[in-house]
Amino acid sequence: MVERLYTIKEAKKLLGVTTWTIQQWDRQGKIRCVRTVGGRRRIPESEIRRILGLKEERAVVGYARVSSATQKDDLERQKQLILSYARKRGYGDIKILADIGSGLNEKRKSFLKLLEMVSEKRVSKVIVAYEDRLTRFGFETLRRMFSAFGTEIEALNHEERTPQEELVEDLITIVSHFAGKLYGVRSHKYKEVVEGVERLVSG
Repeated sequence: MVERLYTIKEAKKLLGVTTWTIQQWDRQGKIRCVRTVGGRRRIPESEIRRILGLKEERAVVGYARVSSATQKDDLERQKQLILSYARKRGYGDIKILADIGSGLNEKRKSFLKLLEMVSEKRVSKVIVAYEDRLTRFGFETLRRMFSAFGTEIEALNHEERTPQEELVEDLITIVSHFAGKLYGVRSHKYKEVVEGVERLVSG
């Protein structure tokens, strides 16, 4: 979503000041203006809101993910854990985004939506059941990036998993990722391969 830009005429009406005042504020660095191709000033909506002292409402977002379609029960469990946690913290109604796909896949639909919302500064907190639900690798890098946009990540990590359980999850994630590339996530072959590996490593 592109931020709205106001003309000086629109901005001065909203702010209750003159054109000269806005021009002076721009020169003094008291207001951030952008220039059109023709060199005219435009004032971002965020600057209008800042000067008026209006706080920008930000959402709390829950994110859940599983590696394959055979783990939908776990996906639902993650959602309920996130909702329960949010209620206890008094966060009110929250939005939940979910993906079925590998944590190695950076093109997950809901994950990309979350990145877009964070980059537009529309999210105050992101809640996940485990750190690796967001990404299998580079979680701390993602945390720092989110923080730069004013977004905090809260990972519940509500239960300890053994090294063996983590290894099994990693293996299923990798197989799901490459099986999806080879056969397509919705194909019968994909489901067959992933279910076969899950039976093998869980046996």
